Formats: sequence, C-alpha cells, structure tokens
Amino acid sequence: AAMLPELDGVIFIGGDDIDVRPFGVPLHPEARIMDPVRQAADFALLRALDADPAKPVLGICLGMQLMGVHRGAELIQHLGDRLPDADRHRNDARHPVSSALGDGMVASFHHQALADAAGLEVIGRSDDGVIEAVRDAARPFYVGVQWHPERTEDPTLGDGVVRKLVDAARSA
Repeated sequence: AAMLPELDGVIFIGGDDIDVRPFGVPLHPEARIMDPVRQAADFALLRALDADPAKPVLGICLGMQLMGVHRGAELIQHLGDRLPDADRHRNDARHPVSSALGDGMVASFHHQALADAAGLEVIGRSDDGVIEAVRDAARPFYVGVQWHPERTEDPTLGDGVVRKLVDAARSA
C-alpha cells in the first residue's frame, strides 16, 4: 500500500495456480500452486487497490483469476473437468474471443478459469463459453483478460490491451 502512490498503474501477471485451500475449497489434483508469498502479496495488493479505485489495473491470465477470486468469484480449477476440448486453452494455443476489447484470435496458456465474475462484469468470452475478460465498470480502468496479450498477434487484443492500461495511467 505504501508503494501505490508511486505507481501509475498495476499489472498482475500470469503464473502458477491459486491455492484455494485458504478459501475453504479443496485443491484439485491438477493444480500447481503459486508461491505462497507471492499469493499473499498479490491479494494484499488487490486489497490496497480497493482503497485506490482510480489506479489503473490490468490482470493477465492468473492476474485475472486473482482479481476474480478477490471479489468472490468461483474458480474452475481444471477446465478439463468441464470442457472436452479444454486443451485448446493451453500451451499458447490460439482460439477466438469476442469481447468489449475487440474480437479475434488470442494466445492462451491456462487450465483454470473463472466460473463466474462475482463483483465484476464479464466483457469477453471464448467461443466455448469460457470467461476471457472482466472489468469493474465503476472504476476508470480495472480489466482482466484470461489470454496473454504479450503473446497475442492481433494488435487490438495483444499490444492494444496493454496500451489501454498505459493510456489509462497517463490520464489518471
């Protein structure tokens, strides 16, 4: 929280899986949990950002999942349990997304996803229904994307997503 005034914006990056056991949910056997120190720090930063709603925030992959779980969303711990072709979301596979940020092909590398948006608004889905983008419409820029814009070739859904964060930070 002490560092937030020095930051123009925050990006929550991808990584390993959220340890859901502190939320009273059993851990799926396919989960490969993130470092507990990072998890604690990321959730502490999300709590601090709640007190600074003008600060632009972008969540990427795990980052979007952290944003959702922080707001009370349910996490699908293994898409393979719900989707017969869940592998199309792994290993930088490309799949289509329709979203308020744009429509096109994105690069995915996840086996988990949000089951609902809880206190966020769903603004994008893949063609198989997976939640791919969320936002808090009450904040100037608080957006999460399930895909990896840094590896997405589409200029709007790739670099354009990060550019939106930068533009929001410049005008904050």
